[in-house]
Amino acid sequence: MGVVTLEKAPYNPYISTFPIHYKIFLFVFTTLLISVKGISQGISPELENSIDSLVNAAPKTYAEIDKVLRPIRKDTSSMNYFIIKAREKYYLAGQTYALNQKGRVYRDISEYSRALSLFQEAFKIAEEMENVEFKVYGLNMMSVIFRRTDAIKSALDYSQEALELAETVENPSPGIRRSINVSLNSIGNIYQILEQYDLAIAKYKESMRLEKELGNTLGLAINNQNIGECYEALGRLEEALESFNKSLAYNEEINSEKGKIICYYSIAHVYVHLEKTQEALKILESTLEKAKPLGDQKIITSILINTGWTNIRLSSYENAEKQLMQGLEIAKKYNFPVEIAEANKFLSEMWIKLDDYEKAMTYYKEAKKYEKQITNNLNLRYVNDMILRYESEKRTNQIEKLAQENENVRLKLKKNRTMLLISGIGLVLLAGILYILYKQYQLSNEKKMLTLEQTMLRSQMNPHFLFNSLNSIKLYIINNEQKNAVHYLNKFSKLVRKILEASSQREIQLAEELETVELYMNIENIRFSNEINFIVNISDDIDVHTVRIPSLILQPFLENALWHGLSSKEGEKNIILDVDKGQDGFINIAITDNGVGRDAAEKIKKNKVLKRKSVGIDITKERLANFSRDYQNSFHVEIVDLYDGTNKPNGTKIILHIPIE
Repeated sequence: MGVVTLEKAPYNPYISTFPIHYKIFLFVFTTLLISVKGISQGISPELENSIDSLVNAAPKTYAEIDKVLRPIRKDTSSMNYFIIKAREKYYLAGQTYALNQKGRVYRDISEYSRALSLFQEAFKIAEEMENVEFKVYGLNMMSVIFRRTDAIKSALDYSQEALELAETVENPSPGIRRSINVSLNSIGNIYQILEQYDLAIAKYKESMRLEKELGNTLGLAINNQNIGECYEALGRLEEALESFNKSLAYNEEINSEKGKIICYYSIAHVYVHLEKTQEALKILESTLEKAKPLGDQKIITSILINTGWTNIRLSSYENAEKQLMQGLEIAKKYNFPVEIAEANKFLSEMWIKLDDYEKAMTYYKEAKKYEKQITNNLNLRYVNDMILRYESEKRTNQIEKLAQENENVRLKLKKNRTMLLISGIGLVLLAGILYILYKQYQLSNEKKMLTLEQTMLRSQMNPHFLFNSLNSIKLYIINNEQKNAVHYLNKFSKLVRKILEASSQREIQLAEELETVELYMNIENIRFSNEINFIVNISDDIDVHTVRIPSLILQPFLENALWHGLSSKEGEKNIILDVDKGQDGFINIAITDNGVGRDAAEKIKKNKVLKRKSVGIDITKERLANFSRDYQNSFHVEIVDLYDGTNKPNGTKIILHIPIE
């Protein structure tokens, strides 16, 4: 779903081209019809009197209307009756309230198009009466619809517009303050989708602080749930479990059945990661039965898919397939791209375990198709996916070319064997000649492949650098911090130029390499809130302008120190790069961090739901091995674990021993 443009023209339901006597007749007939329908659907005389009194009083704020209608706001028949009465009196605040409540009902049963239409109609009325509270409310509701249908850019636009509009009010009412919390929570949700978990947690905590001031238990429950999801994505499972249990306690306090179901499902999800699979399965099966009466198809779909995933872990493949297919069917019916991709991914995983690779590939391709559809809505993530897809397609084309060449060779050999059998001794000589030509052809191909592989290793570093830099600058763009964005964009452009220059050279000056990593660390430090102290020490007997080293070899080790050594560390964070002379024609480049150490980093990595795959160091080692062929001495990488006085891990030191010609 794309961005829906909201018209600014005044809304008037009474404009018509019919003659006046037709207008009067239709109005009276419609009013009587709705009144009879309302009574037939259970609108009691007491409720009619209550609604009539509310319409006559015509309060202007959400809280005043909600105080009367809250018990029946989820009853669409009652809301329809209220809309008719509000239109009779041209009571605009009542109309927009009722339309929003109807929209929420349809949203909660996943009828998103119908819900969006109601929210848009309510917003037009709010604009006509210039009511900021209802305008902010409507913008927040539309943001939720776009977020649930994975239209991330539109969702963020509406949430930010709602927040900016609400913050223009000098003395906000409780209703506007509540809408500010909803906007903060929605922006946190969007950051969470964009995998900016620290930013999301900050927004949720800000919203939670304001919810405490308002005494809104539901808001506290929602924010604790969202914080738990972020902790789970970061691999901080115990903290996630604690947040989910807090959310569950708040939901039990207000007896929110939907909130409790979401909490139970989330707790079960963490249990699977903690290898408590049987416990998770019991919770999921019980939660599914409780979720069905609610009618929220997105929740039902998620529970079914994750019950299937849990059964895969238990090797109960028949149950897993049944649940995954049910979830996939609902997801397709209601157009949930994320859930469709996830169900197909788990089905692919299941068929791999059952050794049916044809089915596994079918589901894998389907998952990738929907992942592609999702990423098209996630601006900067789309850039990265394009790079990865290009590399993947390039490798696929190479594999297909080699397969075709192998097939051609196989057919040629088969033909030669047939000719040998028929032609005898005379063709033996020809077969020998063909065999020699074939061996030469193979050697030529191997040489080409080695050259191509070396070129690919250099080119693969460029997307890696580019995405890390874009991901850092993206944060300022999202937050509309133009000055910082321009500042770091200048650094980024210089970094890109240097990367492009270096990637085309086999060797570069050490001074150029140090300047490149300095730029890289400046940009990467944005994501660490400038907490990283990066220090470069160069020995006096080293001339960085005469020493030449392989291009782009230091960044993977710095990245490893950042993300595996320092990202999980609390307190001071340091990276020190030392350059000095070694023995027997070597220079030594040492990269030292005061992180958590390799053992702790490995444990944290295993617990993470989304693992950061570090391939840059392996590629660098292979490149250094290729370079060694032109030197008497070999390049060597040494990894040293550091410990403090109490024998506790105190970081890691990487030493590159580089020979000098």
